[in-house]
Amino acid sequence: MRAALLQMTSSDQPDENIETTVSMIQQAVAGGAGYVLTPEVTNCLSSSRRHQQQVLHLQQTDPTLAVLQDAARQHGIWLTIGSLALKTDDPDGRFANRQFLIAPSGEIHAQYDKIHMFDVAVSAEETYRESDGYRPGTQAVVADAGFANIGLTICYDVRFGHLYRHLAHHGAGVITVPAAFSPVTGAAHWQALLQARAIETGCYILAPAQTGQHGAQAGRGRTTYGHSLVVSPWGEVLSDAGEANGVSYVDLNMEKVEEARRRVPSLTHDREFDGP
Repeated sequence: MRAALLQMTSSDQPDENIETTVSMIQQAVAGGAGYVLTPEVTNCLSSSRRHQQQVLHLQQTDPTLAVLQDAARQHGIWLTIGSLALKTDDPDGRFANRQFLIAPSGEIHAQYDKIHMFDVAVSAEETYRESDGYRPGTQAVVADAGFANIGLTICYDVRFGHLYRHLAHHGAGVITVPAAFSPVTGAAHWQALLQARAIETGCYILAPAQTGQHGAQAGRGRTTYGHSLVVSPWGEVLSDAGEANGVSYVDLNMEKVEEARRRVPSLTHDREFDGP
């Protein structure tokens, strides 16, 4: 299966981002991809909760989701929508950061809400409180897409290795890590974390990313790291998209998953222990 990772610079205007995403999917399909992945918050990258309340939708009425389902159906592809920012019915008004796996029929095959919220102070000038606007998910997800069992994760999840091991133990041979990573933490940790998750699990890691300076009509703008990566089950970086928008490709060979796990069968070596 040829997979294509879309590296984008989403703005805070969902309608603009729909056009860009559909165009890039067409480019990926022209390049032979049967499985396409978009980054985190494909539909709207915004720091303004007020603006999000104005432009976001519930899942059942979200136009980006509907258009991308149609695109998957039209092209007959598997599509990971890295995540969409969506309204919820939660009493506190917080949003969902939700990933979708869309089947070639256009139907939602699986969905996952980001479990770990990015609440950090990278520096005095760069702080994030994702949990102020988004509520965390509680359910890990592995989905059978026919060509592979796919584990679903998002961005900050990558720092929690136990989640990835859990997904591998439950059948994942491919794990997605769509992201909108900070440039500071990206330069320091992005590649190392993704390689570690691949080595620990013997999985392909597919990490499509947001990149560059993101336009904002409301609130402060954001800059993201880029460098969409594909890491092999042995831990090799197979593709690094750098900082430019575009499509990168990888041909997935699931025999490489079995080979890596046969060479170092650490998934079968878990042991109970006491203490501290």
